Amino acid sequence: MTPQFHRPVLLDEALRLLDPRPGGTYLDCTLGGAGHAKALLSRILPGGRLVGIDRDRDAIEHGIVELAEFAGSVTLIHGNFANLGRILSDLSIGPIDGAMFDLGVSSHQLDTADRGFSFSVPAALDMRMDVTQPATAAHLVNQLPERELAALIYAHSDERWARRIARAIVQRRQTEEIRTTTELAEVVVAAIPARSRRGPIHPATRTFQALRIAVNCELESLEKGLAAAAEALRVGGRICAISYHSLEDRIVKRFFALASGRCQCPPGLPECVCGARRFLRVLTKKPVRPTPEEIEANPRSRSAKLRAAERVAATGSGG
Repeated sequence: MTPQFHRPVLLDEALRLLDPRPGGTYLDCTLGGAGHAKALLSRILPGGRLVGIDRDRDAIEHGIVELAEFAGSVTLIHGNFANLGRILSDLSIGPIDGAMFDLGVSSHQLDTADRGFSFSVPAALDMRMDVTQPATAAHLVNQLPERELAALIYAHSDERWARRIARAIVQRRQTEEIRTTTELAEVVVAAIPARSRRGPIHPATRTFQALRIAVNCELESLEKGLAAAAEALRVGGRICAISYHSLEDRIVKRFFALASGRCQCPPGLPECVCGARRFLRVLTKKPVRPTPEEIEANPRSRSAKLRAAERVAATGSGG
């Protein structure tokens, strides 16, 4: 059976906050299954334009079919939203009316075994969202020094047993490379004390998350993509971001705070050095969460958090 792309998460809430209107120019920076894109297109016609971006070529190919009825109003780009500024420049697109980010790994990627995102079945240790890039999870697992590997796992997942896991990985690869997802999961589970293996998530989940984030430079890309999208907004334009773990949400929250002029410097500094300047107005005091009904219908939505902001005229730095 062909793996399915995930249903759009927090769709109604995102549309309410993004407030798409006919004739506008909008970005879907994470096309995925094109659910958000299709809903946006249905609201911005006639006269609207949507640019859909995704690092995964499968998503672009799926979008070509899924959005065929809107072919004259949509442009699909295989690329990384970290390069959003260059993408908009190449398309000669000026100020935009809205941008949508639906972050993290897609259900299609998780459910396609040979992509190596899941440890539920044996597969090559890959985890690349863009399979044209050279580095895979196997490169990190089998080549990074133990200290760097432990730091990576901890920084990208808050895994308390990161050092033990890194040590076990290095010991295993001294005799043979770790080549598959299930081999890595076995090493991770064995490295964690038995009393800590019990819980609502599989013991290897955090390590796999950390490696996936590192392979795809997800956090660095998010910082660049948010900044480029916000700068491209016209006054009154809006940006929405749906995150699925605390590291993503922390970046979105901090960016919105800085861009709304809220200084993030430690107390006591004589002047602001964090770069805060007011050109966004935050629309969500607290993140919007999925309803119990949505979580029941789509369990993968349970950790989703939606934040949104609106472009206002720039007023200088915070402090």
